[in-house]
Amino acid sequence: MTYVPPTFRALHDGWTLTAAELAADAPHGARPALAAGVPAVVPGEAHLDLHRDGLIDEPFDGDNEAAQQWIGDTSWRYTTTFDRPPGDAARHDLVAHGLDTVATVALNGVEVGRTQNMHRSFRWDVREALREGENTLVVTFAAPVPEASARAEQDGDLPSTNHHEYNQLRKMACSFGWDWGIDVAGAGIWKPIGLDAWSGVRIASVRPLVDVLAGAGGGHDGLLTVHVEIERDGVRPDEAVPVTVALTPPGGEGPLLKAATVAAGSTTATVELLVADVRRWWPAGHGDQPLYDVEVTASSGADTAEWSGRVGFRTVELDTTPDEAGAPFLLQVNGETVLVRGANWIPDHAFLTRIDRDRYARRVDDALEANVNLLRVWGGGIYESDDLYDHADERGLLMWQDFPFACAAYSEDEPMRAEVEAEARENVTRLSPHPSLVLWNGNNENTWGSVDWGWAGRLGGRPWGDLYYRELLPGVVAELDPTRPYSPASPYSFGDYRHPNDERYGTMHIWDVWNREDYTVYARYRPRFCSEFGFQGPPAWSTLTRVVHDEPLDPFGHQMLVHQKAHLGNAKLERGWQGHLPDPATITDWHWTTQLNQAHAVRFGIEHLRSLTPHTTGTIMWQLNDNWPVVSWAAVDHDEHRKPLWYALRAAYAPRLATIQPRASAAARAAAWEGLAPELDDLALVIVNDAAERLTGTWTVTRESLDGSVLAKATVEVDVPARDAATVALPAEVAAFGDAAAEVLVATADDPEAGVGPAFRHGAEVVDQRLDPRPFEVSASSVTEDGCVLRVTATSLARDVFCHADVVDPAARVDEGMVTLRAGQSATFRVVSPAGGDPAAFAAALRCANDLLGGPARG
Repeated sequence: MTYVPPTFRALHDGWTLTAAELAADAPHGARPALAAGVPAVVPGEAHLDLHRDGLIDEPFDGDNEAAQQWIGDTSWRYTTTFDRPPGDAARHDLVAHGLDTVATVALNGVEVGRTQNMHRSFRWDVREALREGENTLVVTFAAPVPEASARAEQDGDLPSTNHHEYNQLRKMACSFGWDWGIDVAGAGIWKPIGLDAWSGVRIASVRPLVDVLAGAGGGHDGLLTVHVEIERDGVRPDEAVPVTVALTPPGGEGPLLKAATVAAGSTTATVELLVADVRRWWPAGHGDQPLYDVEVTASSGADTAEWSGRVGFRTVELDTTPDEAGAPFLLQVNGETVLVRGANWIPDHAFLTRIDRDRYARRVDDALEANVNLLRVWGGGIYESDDLYDHADERGLLMWQDFPFACAAYSEDEPMRAEVEAEARENVTRLSPHPSLVLWNGNNENTWGSVDWGWAGRLGGRPWGDLYYRELLPGVVAELDPTRPYSPASPYSFGDYRHPNDERYGTMHIWDVWNREDYTVYARYRPRFCSEFGFQGPPAWSTLTRVVHDEPLDPFGHQMLVHQKAHLGNAKLERGWQGHLPDPATITDWHWTTQLNQAHAVRFGIEHLRSLTPHTTGTIMWQLNDNWPVVSWAAVDHDEHRKPLWYALRAAYAPRLATIQPRASAAARAAAWEGLAPELDDLALVIVNDAAERLTGTWTVTRESLDGSVLAKATVEVDVPARDAATVALPAEVAAFGDAAAEVLVATADDPEAGVGPAFRHGAEVVDQRLDPRPFEVSASSVTEDGCVLRVTATSLARDVFCHADVVDPAARVDEGMVTLRAGQSATFRVVSPAGGDPAAFAAALRCANDLLGGPARG
């Protein structure tokens, strides 16, 4: 949601969409309607209006993407009429909070403005163009695909990773398609548009910046510095304008007030308020999230302008100071280290206007309930909505915001340079109140690309955007929001002449796994911070089959491949399960195999990387969400189903994690002194303690057969400081497998209140284990009219029990998943199903890794 002042009158009714210049391959049957015009929804997008009017089929379905490419080759015109607003305001501004993208705006036949950037707003004084009675507003959008191509032809090709020249426009990069995204480059009035009628004075912007100081009595005081910018109209430039700031604490007690003036001849004022014994804002898992209301008023005679927002008092620092191992990437909030358990965020719908505040809230639930404490807003999307940031503020979810530059070279010439500065200034200002925002990042992979992706020959000495990342953007942040750190890129090594993706420094992306290597290669890496890594898997069965209709359904079917955007994606999925899982015999087995392998791969990577704490201070897996129904790296699919990966993520990101990892023995470490690479020839129990309290106690480690018989047993002592990890070598008699295919190591805390789940290490991969293909019994019972309970009891080791409840009811949700049970153990799965459903049907939707070795296939 975009903040609009009380004086703003939305012009969202009565719009018509017509084709200003129709693409040659537009369907002939739709041409009369496109010439006459169809009703349009504003805020909205051309694709959605065409679908709503029946001129195109559902864009996400089947292979409609290819049939609808003409939409991005068409120029679109939005038209509405409205009456001049009543009242005697001196000024009437036409305000467009978001136009996508290259547009000409005319009021009553008079051109009032041109735009070429969807990432910023525009304001035009239209009082001279307005007339009494009916007024006509027309917004005409250039066809985005030809426009981008024309600019490339005029200014020169710039390297990118797409079949469209997306980097020639300040338009959301992934709207042109991505290796997980549909190509729906279109046009539309995607944010509010309307008239702002005002007199005397207008608040142009407010930047409420916070700091926390040591209190005189030993506590903490808050310092709020509010930067106010105004615009005058009908007020003499030599007249001072009073400004008042009111800060209301979260407890509801009376506000703190502070007055100042915008001096004659000036347009800005700064107001400082000191808050004694301030309540500090903390990330989730570190404390509470108190928010203070801020209201700003500016007055000129009888005219008063208002602004309102919220702040949270906290400090943020990023430590990249070189150390003996390289240079860390250490995020600190209020002086406390935050071990990042993150997920990358992409726009949550390919059509941005279909994302509402409630959908954002559900994604924040998905993140926090998976123990994610930070979302990185990726640079191929947008400056995210205040709705998302509001939810993050309220719940302590940290936010990392990329500037929108991704996987490409960008022109540093005008008009691009001016547009970049304008959008940066507006969005840094807009997002400055949000305490959840803890980092600005210059670009995604562009700095890396300039080194490794063969750009030099194509650029021929032309600049590629580094000016933005090293000068312009950090300059804007330093000027407008010095309370937050800035990183030039992800990945980035924080030093000249260092490779941008060097694991010893700063942030790293790991993509040889997925593209070329087995997922066990994650264990070769020791990054200081990993801000991208991941593995693919399909969406829920109901999500996939809702849009893919190949007969028979096949991984390499035509429509299936439309919904698999990664290069050789399904072949990489097949390569990925080799050596881990058996080859699937049916399409339902393929679906379960690839979902399961995705979960195994990402959990393997996260557990390894977290086991390196504090050398590695954080991970940000790729990715939390999807923008359409697709085979992808997401943990939550587009239809909002939590994939097996989500449950694995929840376990791997538990604040307290136990994992059994290979480590070098004393003999291997001694050999390293002789110049040899140490072999990881021992096993150790690693406990990661991302909690405020020290963790001590004993753990029982057993080597068991698959039927639960204990073959060896030991007790080890554990002592883990807060926000740290500890490694305990396992006794050889327990750790050494005898019959590896039939044995498993299990480590459990003897104190059930320790708050950490068991650690498993299997002697062999699923494909080589002698697992019982039917290792559990189920009792199913109805509890309410919209749900049931499944009680699963293992008769032998049952790996990764999961309920595909959406097969029974696409709206069904389950509270548990990816549960490994030892013989005799039970687990409860609670299913919520709006359509009801037979409990026996949900029981039949249970699967586990074992059944890939010969159990019944779903469907």
